[in-house]
Amino acid sequence: MKHFFNILAAMGVSLVSFAQHPGKVSGSIKDGGNQKIIDAATISLLKAKDSSIAKVALTDKGGNFIFENLKDGAYLVSATSIGHNKVYSSRFTISPTQKEFNLGVLQLVAADKNLKEVTVTSKKMLIERKIDKTVVNVDAAISNEGSTAMEVLEKSPGVTVDKDGNISLKGKQGVMIMLDGKPSYLTGPELANLLRSMPSNNLDQIEIMTNPSAKYDAAGNSGIINIKTKKNKQKGFNGSVNLAYGQGVYEKTNNSLNLNYRNGKFNLFANVSGNYRENFNKLTIKRKYKNEDKSLNAIFEQTSDEMRFNSNYNTKLGADFYAGKNTTIGIVLTGFTTPSSQGANNTSYLKSNLGVIDSIVTAASYEKSTWKNGAVNLNFRHQFDSAGKELTADLDYLTYHAHRDQHFTNTSYAPDWTLKNYDQLMGVLPSIISIYSGKIDYSHPLKSGLKIETGLKTSFVETDNTAGYFNITGNTRTPDYDKTNQFVYKENINAAYLNMNKQLKKWGLQAGLRAENTNYNGRQFGNPLRQDSSFKKSYTGLFPTMFVSYAANEKNQFGFSYGRRINRPDYEDLNPFLFFLDKYTYGSGNPFLKPSYAHSFEVSHTYNQFLTTTINYANTKNLFNETFEQKGYATIVKQGNFGSANSASISVSAQITVEKWWTAIVYTEGNYNNYKGLLNGEYVNVKGGNFLINVNNQFKFKKGWSAELSGFYRTSGIEGQIIIKPMGQLNAGVQKQVLKNKGTLKLNIRDMLYTMRTNGEINFQRTEASFHQERDSRVVTLSIGYRFGKPIKGLQKRKTGGAGTEQNRVKGGN
Repeated sequence: MKHFFNILAAMGVSLVSFAQHPGKVSGSIKDGGNQKIIDAATISLLKAKDSSIAKVALTDKGGNFIFENLKDGAYLVSATSIGHNKVYSSRFTISPTQKEFNLGVLQLVAADKNLKEVTVTSKKMLIERKIDKTVVNVDAAISNEGSTAMEVLEKSPGVTVDKDGNISLKGKQGVMIMLDGKPSYLTGPELANLLRSMPSNNLDQIEIMTNPSAKYDAAGNSGIINIKTKKNKQKGFNGSVNLAYGQGVYEKTNNSLNLNYRNGKFNLFANVSGNYRENFNKLTIKRKYKNEDKSLNAIFEQTSDEMRFNSNYNTKLGADFYAGKNTTIGIVLTGFTTPSSQGANNTSYLKSNLGVIDSIVTAASYEKSTWKNGAVNLNFRHQFDSAGKELTADLDYLTYHAHRDQHFTNTSYAPDWTLKNYDQLMGVLPSIISIYSGKIDYSHPLKSGLKIETGLKTSFVETDNTAGYFNITGNTRTPDYDKTNQFVYKENINAAYLNMNKQLKKWGLQAGLRAENTNYNGRQFGNPLRQDSSFKKSYTGLFPTMFVSYAANEKNQFGFSYGRRINRPDYEDLNPFLFFLDKYTYGSGNPFLKPSYAHSFEVSHTYNQFLTTTINYANTKNLFNETFEQKGYATIVKQGNFGSANSASISVSAQITVEKWWTAIVYTEGNYNNYKGLLNGEYVNVKGGNFLINVNNQFKFKKGWSAELSGFYRTSGIEGQIIIKPMGQLNAGVQKQVLKNKGTLKLNIRDMLYTMRTNGEINFQRTEASFHQERDSRVVTLSIGYRFGKPIKGLQKRKTGGAGTEQNRVKGGN
């Protein structure tokens, strides 16, 4: 704790650079014995942080090599040739103050010398600060083992997940979630269920971008979170297997198998995983209904105990064909199926203003569901020359199928538990989502140092949701048309962008403009009690972005960025129908929802590559927020345009070596939000802030042992009408390398103090409400992972060129 407060005291105000001039490194290769020039030697540019390959080249007839258009960062070079052992250069760092390096002559030693090949290993940092994003390396935290994508996000810097699985970034709602560089196209409960079903063993990195460039979709007022799955880039046949078992109150399993084969012309890969999770969810709600004079009218109290049983099976198959030296064609097939069931028992008490019970309602619900997905991606990439001219294209088709069978039983009692009423309701809810998407991107560096990027994208989405409800009397089913509906929604978005960047000595400049045209229509089909209703709308928006960086000296880099973004309504939030949740709670869509727009600004400073401070400000119009409307004793929950919001935040992060064996990573953040506007005919002005601290201690010991102690604490904060009370989490884990360092054994415990409980308050119209939620969050997990296979030596890896988001997509051994 003493070290912790010393770390906090060392933190100051600072900023981060956004654009950097491309770097260059050169050298030559000779035989260490006869000093002859070696041509056609394979030269690999490696990232120093994890020894992954950034670029590959061959020496020319003079034994020379050169790598250009390099981003700032730490690198080293490896060289190998037939009949020689591999050799490595010393580490070098391309920075704003030094862009070019000449490594001189690297000398290869003949293989018959029996010299052992040098092995370069480096443990990944948990959190990396890059030009335009923050990167979380999932495997670097032992406590992530056996968890899900949602649980990893809960611990990521600046990310907040509420009780319903909605995600906020730096205190602002409206985050766009991408999977391997592509939009997930899911929102609300569907997105939350997907993230809860994704095992952390399949995840490589979480990329967090608060102000993405014009190359990215403009959706997401608070930014983009890109979840990258693991990609095996080794040559030859190789793979890994991971087995994990977790025990909270109930059991959880998480298993995966990854296979990859790469040669000079093809790359084939297959990933399969499965998990099973049992969870409970306890929810307590209390509402106080007020009269017009604000005196107490009645009290509503409800307790709910829910059990959930979820299985998930994921498959990913793909192939890359290297059609030429600079051309790659690939196909990826992905799919998952998630069968699940859940049951809940609710007890509700309606009381007078004196607390005397007026009536009692018990409700039992059961739901059995299946959620399936299939997707096809075709991708193409061609690099025109070594200068970085590149063309990429992607075609995607995705489909989601869901089917839910629901059964509700409601029983009403008098205060003395005398039976008053009994009814049963059954629901059949099928849902289909179909998505077609195509995009093309072109990058063109000029001799002047100016780089131009441009591209086009179009997407078509159609959702078909049906809710069929039936009242059950004995063995007779009678359609309940008050609750039955079918809603079909179609959307087309067309986009074009232009992005330019240039380095001027110590200054880095980047500017971009993206145009997006949106066309959508929705139709609610009628039934014997209701007529058809429909709506249709089109609009076009321009979304400028700007980045400025300044490298004052080796230790201080400053930056500024601006971006305009859009947040479109979720598909289901436009459905005007009233959805049944329980006798006293309903959900409803709003066809009059407008898209919200945000102007986002960020300034940042980085000191000595380890201390980063960022200040953010955003102004959002037509903000979406969950609103609550009271009708009698029933509460209707729906999305509404809340007027406007002003949001500000400041964050400070540092990675400090406390001892040789102890590294502390500290992230702190303060947020302030002001929401104001008309809500249900009343003017609302809500303001408040909160503070977050996230600490991760990494310990590395001898003989392959390592450990982790991490946690976070968040103070009270506001989310529209909701006040969220403080919460936190403490995690610990230990790890041991086994089986000649090919295996890893991990033991961890998440939320060891069982403090991940959600408490909140809601004030709306003449109602005061509070809630308390508990989940099966304290879990002990034991896991073992094993890597197998033997790489093919001497096989040339195809040149891959500059590193954009699309190049990290489903290519090269996903």
